[in-house]
Amino acid sequence: MGSSTLVPVGAVDWEHPAWRGHFYPEGLPDDWLLSYYNTQFEAVYLPAERWRDVSAATWAQWLADTRDGFHFVLEAAAGAPSMPAPNRVVVADAAWEAKHVWWLDAQPDLRALAARITQHAARAEPLFVFSRSGDLARLEQVKSLKEVLGY
Repeated sequence: MGSSTLVPVGAVDWEHPAWRGHFYPEGLPDDWLLSYYNTQFEAVYLPAERWRDVSAATWAQWLADTRDGFHFVLEAAAGAPSMPAPNRVVVADAAWEAKHVWWLDAQPDLRALAARITQHAARAEPLFVFSRSGDLARLEQVKSLKEVLGY
């Protein structure tokens, strides 16, 4: 992963009703939400119930609607189908998540986040930063922090 993807930032899912008319432009069709989200963030975390039963055609569309550096981080699910494009899709079991995910809502301290980013950068390991609530103000703060730190 290059420095631009060392700290992918995003939210749990891209469909947040509160984002309509605020984050998403007014009148944006539902099937364009992911494409727009992809212009602002580098990753999305999907709970198992959101992705587990998605068809191959839908996966193909999601991958087509996002740029090559965009990542789908999936909550691990028992009996889940194999995932397409393994370089862009990560199944996050508890151990992987503990090591590679920073939950912004649970740990909002940006100084602690900066220290964790620095640790990951030293090992060239990605640290995904996600907001469960989709708090756009906090996500913007993280994007600014990344810029200040040079990522």
